[in-house]
Amino acid sequence: MDIARQRLRNQHIAAPAFDDPADVVSWLGAVQAQDYLGGLWAVGLRTRAATERQVEQALARRAILRTWPMRGTLHFIAAGDVRWMLDLLASRVIAAAAGRMRQLELDAPVFARSRKIVVKALSGGRQVTRPGLYRLLEEAGVSTVDGRGLHILMRFALEGLICFGARDGKQQTFALLAEWAPAARRLSRDEALAELARRYFTSHGPATWRDFAWWSGLGALDARAAIALGRPHLTSDVLDGQEYWSAPSARRPAAAAYNAGYLLPPFDEYTVAYKDRSAVVHPRDAGHAQSGGMINAVIVADARVVGTWQRTVRTGRVTIAPAFFRRCSLEQNRLVLGAAERYARFLEVAPVLTSARQVMRAS
Repeated sequence: MDIARQRLRNQHIAAPAFDDPADVVSWLGAVQAQDYLGGLWAVGLRTRAATERQVEQALARRAILRTWPMRGTLHFIAAGDVRWMLDLLASRVIAAAAGRMRQLELDAPVFARSRKIVVKALSGGRQVTRPGLYRLLEEAGVSTVDGRGLHILMRFALEGLICFGARDGKQQTFALLAEWAPAARRLSRDEALAELARRYFTSHGPATWRDFAWWSGLGALDARAAIALGRPHLTSDVLDGQEYWSAPSARRPAAAAYNAGYLLPPFDEYTVAYKDRSAVVHPRDAGHAQSGGMINAVIVADARVVGTWQRTVRTGRVTIAPAFFRRCSLEQNRLVLGAAERYARFLEVAPVLTSARQVMRAS
């Protein structure tokens, strides 16, 4: 069992089968998106040929939305999934933040006053930027300094009151969730646990229960219960004493996983969605792939992370600067060129690839 290659296929990085960006997000369950532009590319690279504009159009037509469904981290999720995911996962995030709320003196009266202000501002389909909402809160005597404003908005998103709306230029806006995604479905707790496990292991497998617990933010008991409930849709294999779960239909890697290179954005699901990332990132390279707790934009070849990359966007072109963990081969250079061309098509600009450099590893 080659875990890395199977994940590459199951995440639809290799041989993507989707045309609609919303189908990608639904397949994965959630796509990490605190880096907004990186999140757009994470979705786009898993489609056959979608552009950045088309991914944003899926957000504008409300098929995809952005909020904090799990781990206190921004994700794209399918609009129809937002309610049951928040019902299942948000309470743990709220409980984990209780101490910080006390430090910031954000208590029930402050949230109640703030909630009235935010609802009034957004009712009737209005969308307001974060600075706009902060200004309204400040005018009503609610301080937004020292992170208070962000924690207020995040709390309301976790409660299912608001979500991100469409972009206003480069500014993100907020909208009322009930107006933005009125058809979002609700599930019983057991149904939600089973669905989350099925969605994760089908799209991210092979993976362990610890990987699933990390990704979802569920506790160990709930993670194991979710697997048990989703068991009719899953199968397992044991490798080196570890049990890995996946879908029965997604166990054989596609040939495309062997002969293509990929430029993955920061925080991509291929790297960040697992507690143990050693299947795709060699431990000696982990420090370069992850700097200061941040998962870098990485180069993948032969299903493994082999370097990092940076982009510079100018009018009509994007310059890609690759850095390999060790001396790269002509074949790897060819793969990166192909990946750069794919990324440029996504942005609808011309690609420029700088000379590859080698990252010097500490001994």
